[in-house]
Amino acid sequence: MPETPDPAPRTTPTPAPGPPPTAAGSALRRGALGTADISFFVVSAAAPLTVMAGVAPVAILLGGIGAPAGYLLAGLTLTVFAVGFTAMSRHVRSGGAFYAYIARGLGKRVGIGAALLALVGYNGMEIGVYGLLGTTTADTGHALAGIDVPWLPVSLAGLLLIWYGGFRSIDFGAKLLGVLLVAETGILVLLAVGVLAEGGAHGLSAASFAPGAVLVPGTAAVLAFAFAAFTGFESTVIYRREARDPDRTIPRATYIAVAFLGLFYAFIVWTVIQAFGAEEVITAAAEDPGGLFFAAITTYVGPWAADLMHVFIVTSVIASLLAFHNAINRYVLALSEEGVLPAALGRVHPRHGSPYLAGAAQTVLGAVIVLAFALAGADPYQQLLLWVNTPGMIGLMALMLLAAIAVPVYFRRTAHDEGPWRTLVAPVTAAVLLAVAIFLVVSKAGLFTAASTTVNTVLVAVVPAVFLTGLGLARRLRTRRPEVYARFAEDPVEAGTGTGPGTEAAPEAPTTPLEGAEPCPLPTPSSPEPESARSTPPAPKPAR
Repeated sequence: MPETPDPAPRTTPTPAPGPPPTAAGSALRRGALGTADISFFVVSAAAPLTVMAGVAPVAILLGGIGAPAGYLLAGLTLTVFAVGFTAMSRHVRSGGAFYAYIARGLGKRVGIGAALLALVGYNGMEIGVYGLLGTTTADTGHALAGIDVPWLPVSLAGLLLIWYGGFRSIDFGAKLLGVLLVAETGILVLLAVGVLAEGGAHGLSAASFAPGAVLVPGTAAVLAFAFAAFTGFESTVIYRREARDPDRTIPRATYIAVAFLGLFYAFIVWTVIQAFGAEEVITAAAEDPGGLFFAAITTYVGPWAADLMHVFIVTSVIASLLAFHNAINRYVLALSEEGVLPAALGRVHPRHGSPYLAGAAQTVLGAVIVLAFALAGADPYQQLLLWVNTPGMIGLMALMLLAAIAVPVYFRRTAHDEGPWRTLVAPVTAAVLLAVAIFLVVSKAGLFTAASTTVNTVLVAVVPAVFLTGLGLARRLRTRRPEVYARFAEDPVEAGTGTGPGTEAAPEAPTTPLEGAEPCPLPTPSSPEPESARSTPPAPKPAR
């Protein structure tokens, strides 16, 4: 049974003791991010070019020419989820984002379980991708210069690069991600323009969206890949503390991100189908899934564009890593300010306004895991990426499900002026659809991991195991550190009022300076390994 939130105090309360202040009063940079900046972070986390070139061919192979509709259906589902999610963001202003929403709706115990799941989930989504960085760089080196690049030095260098990007100010990261995102989406738009200009292989067709193409057994697998491709869009709320006018920019960025990804994915996959033809694209995807997009852009634009695509896949992975790294740092910052994690991790750099010690700790954790896989002789793609990434993806989907359930519970207990569509209909619908999506992903886990049933069982079991561990941590905090448990996930104190900004279930003892929101990525691909376009027999060139 969810815990009942404490009733709002009627008098000005005395703030509960909080964690030590961050370094010399340093704080995150308020008002640094606009709608476009936040959108860059969350869309970059999804790594659109990597998802398209590496994963979409497998979706086409499994789902046929109806694959584009799968991305649209996933986008519609997550748009419905965003309705209640963004409504919650206007009422719950804790820095904990996901876990704060869940705690305010389903109780602190469940919220602490969700907090631990968020930490593990976002770290899984980010750290596993260092294996992908190593393999994509190696593939690019082989394709462009015929040289063999070892993956481990690349991954370790990537760790340092991402640490530096997170160490710098958030607006620096937003500008960098903006440039990288334009590059990776631009090369895909160039491919689409080339295909459309020549009318594809046999003329343009909308057959991909016909019921007969969509309602096929393979659509279930396409949906599993499609939902994975959106992972990271929900992290808009993490940047609340650094957003300008967060009550407006956060919802806008959330809707922009999910709408862009859904429409862009569907359009690009449809374009590639037109490039080869409805029948030929299945054969091409079966013979060389990793080379499908490279063959198409070589035919319709030129070899130089294929070379650029190789380079931009590497930068796409870097952008995803940086986006998730920033998200993780802000979750760690929030939990350290709450007193759940050591207070030192909540220190903010006095010049850059970044949670730099949280970033350093996350980088060290990433290095330990990458080195452990390397010493064990594991494959950087098949093991490091897929085995670490898959539990993270399932964990974040589970968080979305819990958040969707928490929304109507929260608003049922709270005075508000939101309509029933935002507080009941949309979140309940989203919860049902997300439960189906999680079932599809878990049932198709073998497609994401290319591993044995035993390995898949262990990877899936990580998610409930982490959540149950979080429930145990909540019990320990409640008995041994009741002051930390009492202020967990509560709104920050508004200067000059002594009360949190929310009019709903305010805590019996308002929080310490905590505010904002948190996380990020990958969406990054979790699927069978896409081989380099140049390291395998080339896919048949599209007919012109």
